[in-house]
Amino acid sequence: MIKVGQQRLSADDFEKILYAGEKIELDAGALEKVEKSFTFLKTYSQNKIIYGINTGLGPMAQYKISDDDQRQLQYNLIRSHSSGSGQPIAEDLSRATMLARLNSLMQAASGVHTSTVTLLRDLLNEKISACIFERGGVGASGDLVQLAHLALNLIGEGEVLLNGKWLPAKEVYLSKNINPLEVHLREGLALMNGTSAMTGVGMSNIIHARYLLVCSIMMSAITNELMKSFDDHFSFELNHVKHHKGQSKVAEIIRTLLGDSKLIRKRPEHLYHRKIEEAVFTDKVQEYYSLRCVPQILGPVYDTLLEVRRVLEDEVNSANDNPVIDHEKEMVYHGGNFHGDYVSLAMDKLKIVVTKLSMLSERQLNYLLNDKLNQKLPPFINLGKLGLNLGIQGMQFTATSTVAENQTLSYPMYLHSISNNNDNQDIVSMGCNAALMTRRVIDNSFDVLAIQALALAQAIDFLKCQTRMSSFSHKFFDEIRALVPPIIEDKPRYKDIQLVRQYLIKLGSTMPL
Repeated sequence: MIKVGQQRLSADDFEKILYAGEKIELDAGALEKVEKSFTFLKTYSQNKIIYGINTGLGPMAQYKISDDDQRQLQYNLIRSHSSGSGQPIAEDLSRATMLARLNSLMQAASGVHTSTVTLLRDLLNEKISACIFERGGVGASGDLVQLAHLALNLIGEGEVLLNGKWLPAKEVYLSKNINPLEVHLREGLALMNGTSAMTGVGMSNIIHARYLLVCSIMMSAITNELMKSFDDHFSFELNHVKHHKGQSKVAEIIRTLLGDSKLIRKRPEHLYHRKIEEAVFTDKVQEYYSLRCVPQILGPVYDTLLEVRRVLEDEVNSANDNPVIDHEKEMVYHGGNFHGDYVSLAMDKLKIVVTKLSMLSERQLNYLLNDKLNQKLPPFINLGKLGLNLGIQGMQFTATSTVAENQTLSYPMYLHSISNNNDNQDIVSMGCNAALMTRRVIDNSFDVLAIQALALAQAIDFLKCQTRMSSFSHKFFDEIRALVPPIIEDKPRYKDIQLVRQYLIKLGSTMPL
């Protein structure tokens, strides 16, 4: 059980809940504060103007809502904004959104009835996932449309996902003996007016971006190994004189992975300690940048992941709706905590560095496939009959095309504000768009790395160097070959890419950074 409430939820907690099946429970002390917040707001809002309780919403906040219509206002808000389009977001992203919203409400600054948080807890534990559509929210006033769809499910309307099937929420609740949410005061606005969709998606993104970086470092190390690179470019001595944590960390991981390799070369043995007579050197003096500069290229990715994780964890542990209820100081504060600029900017940074990671993978792949560059392998690492068979030429097109898509997707949504809502929302974050586009870039990049992994296995088969490889590289090769045999005859390979992609996700999850 992971407690939600008093302690900060981390990306690791999200990983356990979303991908390892951990259940959650609500911290009793935090739940008591949620109840106090609701009780205070119910009393305090009498005969006062409190936005979203006895006023209209958005530009219509100037209209007073009668006592008799206040509950209906919340239902109207939920139903009217359940207007998303596109496909429902993936199940893990839906659950991440639900968990993010639950944790925000458990900060006891939203004035919701305790039934709201207990229902979210029950749905998460029963693995009943909300139907949240990709498109809709502009990320200021929060993820209004995406979170409206979550709220719609909570009141027992729309469809939910259970055991891989979309079913009417009302029907699922009856079968599970769950009571739908009843609006008491401001549950509609409190559920919708926040950043939990972009933040929940962002938490899943940072988890998978870490897996991706792990795999990229691993395969960069193996690529260097197979090409018999010199070891000084990932040495401690070279990297520690440039004062970036990520660069040093990446170099350290490569040293660890290749520690027992017999293929990696020492520069002094080949170029310093023997007399060289030839005018044109047969040994490469320095490797291509995609091999030699891995710590300098993936180091910024590592550092950005740390920064993005901090931003997301700060956001997911915050109260990010409006107004904010302070039952201890007995005050209600109006402002803009729903604005998603922090998350939007963090997602743009993440997708940019992930795109650069995919570019590195594509260049390493190109190096392996181009016999004129590597001077060690046949064209396209063709293990069949040259000319008749095509090796993995076809896969390269997919990798190149996918990286090109990543590059286009990496335009920052943070800079793409469009005024709307009668110009009430005159500058917005587009945070959920940024988070979902980042998810797509991450998914794309796993496909690129899967193709690179297949190329590495082909190269090992051709070079027959297994006995000289590091123990890590040998294990990696064996596991790829357990999934996909050597590519000799020309057959459709799309299922091979899918198999290796799933393997890489699992592999990335096993190694901490």
